[in-house]
Amino acid sequence: MNITVWNEYRHEKENPVVTDIYPEGIHTCIAEFLEGEDHVVKTATLDEEEHGLTDEVLANTDVLVWWGHKAHDEVKDEVAERVKQRVLDGMGLVVLHSGHFSKIFKKLMGTTCDLKWREADDRERMWVVDPTHPITEGIGEYIEIEKEEMYGEHFDIPTPDELVFVSWFEGGEVFRSGATFKRGRGKVFYFRPGHETYPTYYHKDVQKVIQNGVKWANNDGTPKNVYGNSQPLENISEK
Repeated sequence: MNITVWNEYRHEKENPVVTDIYPEGIHTCIAEFLEGEDHVVKTATLDEEEHGLTDEVLANTDVLVWWGHKAHDEVKDEVAERVKQRVLDGMGLVVLHSGHFSKIFKKLMGTTCDLKWREADDRERMWVVDPTHPITEGIGEYIEIEKEEMYGEHFDIPTPDELVFVSWFEGGEVFRSGATFKRGRGKVFYFRPGHETYPTYYHKDVQKVIQNGVKWANNDGTPKNVYGNSQPLENISEK
């Protein structure tokens, strides 16, 4: 599988707390635990030319993993549209944490994707609500994260095709923290955890879910649909 991990890579350069947690960037941390099983994992960041997401890169990407937060508006519209078209054509997309506000996720959802939030070291208990789903393979009844940013409902997204995880926070809020969608030939998985000031991407269960999510989002080779003017299957001239 060819995987590209995209990260805006700004917090790690500007915030010493984030630098200490992810000295080589969130994208590098994620890429490292996705390597193996004959996967080819590459990274791309916001400040690269075309944000590192050229036609060639996307054409050779089976699944794109997306993390963004403070610089959503800096992503060029034409690049976001390019990514959207690749998803519709069959590329998988895994959107992490604050990527819910990215141009690409909002384009694919068609909604504001807004929510409630609070950064106050809340404990998160993320419950598996679909234990038969392949994204939950190797995960128990729930994932416990000691400290995370709270996300709370209402989460302004379309009704998911599948709801995989629901989080509870010690402040009392709940959140649809793992949801899947199909768009065209592509599969999209949104996974909530991963605020930059917490070491969430070192959590083994979080890593396992992302690994499973990437595997699930990979296109299974479903042939492209045929559109446009079509000849009849039967010889209607004999009628």
